[in-house]
Amino acid sequence: MITNVFFTTTILFLALLVWLLQECAFLIPYRDLLLTVYAPYILAYAAVLFANVFVAVYFVVRKLMLKETGKKLAHLEKQLRTGHSISDELTEHLKEQSL
Repeated sequence: MITNVFFTTTILFLALLVWLLQECAFLIPYRDLLLTVYAPYILAYAAVLFANVFVAVYFVVRKLMLKETGKKLAHLEKQLRTGHSISDELTEHLKEQSL
């Protein structure tokens, strides 16, 4: 899950970077000055922004993907304790649907 979140964050961050480069085209004549004087500040801001976007994407993915996980795990634990197999229940369910 973390790798998917990291990949999604990287894609969003690169899209934001491309958009920002297009919007700030008027700063091209000052590129050398900006990179020599303000590069550490720009990199620090970018790192903090990347971390914030990563956390936001992580929480969104966690909220969407882990919906009702407790109920699913409780159902699975109940099946394991009673000795009934999950495949037996699925077979019965498929037989009922095919009729």
